[in-house]
Amino acid sequence: MQMLTAGSTAPDFSLQDQNGQTVTLSQFKGKNKVLVYFYPKAMTSGCITQACSLRDSKSELDALNTVVLGLSPDPVKRLKNFEEKKELNFTLLSDEGHAVADAFGVWGPKKFMGREFDGIHRISFLIGEDGNIEHVFNKFKTKDHHDVVVNYLKGE
Repeated sequence: MQMLTAGSTAPDFSLQDQNGQTVTLSQFKGKNKVLVYFYPKAMTSGCITQACSLRDSKSELDALNTVVLGLSPDPVKRLKNFEEKKELNFTLLSDEGHAVADAFGVWGPKKFMGREFDGIHRISFLIGEDGNIEHVFNKFKTKDHHDVVVNYLKGE
């Protein structure tokens, strides 16, 4: 697993969102910063905590000109269910084949409850308006992720 680092060009991608619409990373270039956050599976406890905290931080993120894109290997239908049940107010993208996770270097070996398997590592990338990775968030707790991101954006 070779994770991308700050200063790298973010790989462009096109994925289906929770509504079945195609979203590309390049559509935000020159307009917004983009927080691309990878999470393992919709409707699991850590992912719910992280997503709801980002939902509740939307006005702050908007004020900081930052769009949130959540990526997981879940199918579109599961993402729609996640959005509706948790009243999420940002875009969720389906990376079922984990091609985008591979491109960012966040798909790889994991351990959970004594079991080893390949999956998504919970890592976020802040992409600048120029399309380059400005910062990588890889040290946070799910309940604090939004604070770490907002504080970074505010320069704190």
